[in-house]
Amino acid sequence: MSDKQTNTYGGQAVIEGVMFAGKNSFVTAVRRNDESIDYLTVERQDNPKLSKLKKIPILRGIAAIIHASANGTKHLNFSSERYGVNPEDDAQIVPEEKKSKLAMIIGIGAVGVFSFIFGKLIFTLTPALVADFFDKWLPSRFEQVALEGFLKLILLLAYVYLVSLTPLIRRVFQYHGAEHKVINCYENGLPLTVENVQKQSRLHYRCGSSFMLFTVIVGVIVYMFVATDPLWWRMVNRIMLLPLVIGLSFEVLQLTNKVRDIPVLRFLGYPGLWLQLVTTKEPKDDQVEVALASFKKVLENDSVQVNSGIKIVR
Repeated sequence: MSDKQTNTYGGQAVIEGVMFAGKNSFVTAVRRNDESIDYLTVERQDNPKLSKLKKIPILRGIAAIIHASANGTKHLNFSSERYGVNPEDDAQIVPEEKKSKLAMIIGIGAVGVFSFIFGKLIFTLTPALVADFFDKWLPSRFEQVALEGFLKLILLLAYVYLVSLTPLIRRVFQYHGAEHKVINCYENGLPLTVENVQKQSRLHYRCGSSFMLFTVIVGVIVYMFVATDPLWWRMVNRIMLLPLVIGLSFEVLQLTNKVRDIPVLRFLGYPGLWLQLVTTKEPKDDQVEVALASFKKVLENDSVQVNSGIKIVR
């Protein structure tokens, strides 16, 4: 493997597996209950219009997040269908996939985008509504927006912590940690072995968890420039400014990744890394093997040669 990596890879934890995105494909590897590893490979087909948007600051963030939500849901659906199902029973799944493949892809993508938008609206509007209740005691715009941001932070932390208590989500967070460790191992130029991967940090500057936190911080700054009264206008401008907040947060996320090796600036990404202490857990070796299996296939599809040292059970 070359000392200098030119491709930037990212991923997403799914149920009992990991999805990695490469230059030419998206690959999900899932551990089945017979200890074998199953794969979903989706060829990357870039839309010309979407590609143009991804070159425009702020707009590229919105396009990337929506695309990731749609694509991620497809891979999450694949993992959930095979989780806990014996491989010999796969024949019961395949006919449903073939029945209307186009409709399935469109439907799953639409659900992913809708879920993301709906979740962001709830996460944005609920704190604003609650903060308005305290308008008599905290009447100024600064106080209202600061309270709104604080409530968003509490809501985010509470949600992440509560879901992390469930056994299923805890395992997803372990796979999330495995995903980060694999990327860190690759970016550090080390051979991709379980031993080397386990020595890496489970935190990474480009993580979506960091993005969620940055939307809270950026939102506080943006909302300082618009009125909080009356309540109906506050609700409207929160919805109207949501794309701007998402776009700016994406730019901040990219910036923190670019300056992470500069001592005086790397602290900018620390808040997101702190949140990852909750959204990632230390993975077991067999979970790292699944993450490596997914990543190796992505690299193979990109014609990248690497040293692995792992044995994949098919």
